[in-house]
Amino acid sequence: MQNKISLNKLKRGDIATIISFEDSNLPAKFFELGFMPGAKIEIKHKAPLNGPICVNIIQNNTLIALRVTEACTILTDKI
Repeated sequence: MQNKISLNKLKRGDIATIISFEDSNLPAKFFELGFMPGAKIEIKHKAPLNGPICVNIIQNNTLIALRVTEACTILTDKI
């Protein structure tokens, strides 16, 4: 059973697997760092007032900061 949810709706400490992207205009640096479908991620920090979301890619322990508008287009499977 999959718990499909967009990345922006995950809470701090949640772990999920990236399923797909609704928008293919994400910066190439995200893909280069391993931020792609199948990657397991953990939400590390969420800034207040719709600020950036800090995501840890568990496989290679990389931190990425995403805008909320970018996070809305990323579909995940919450673990």
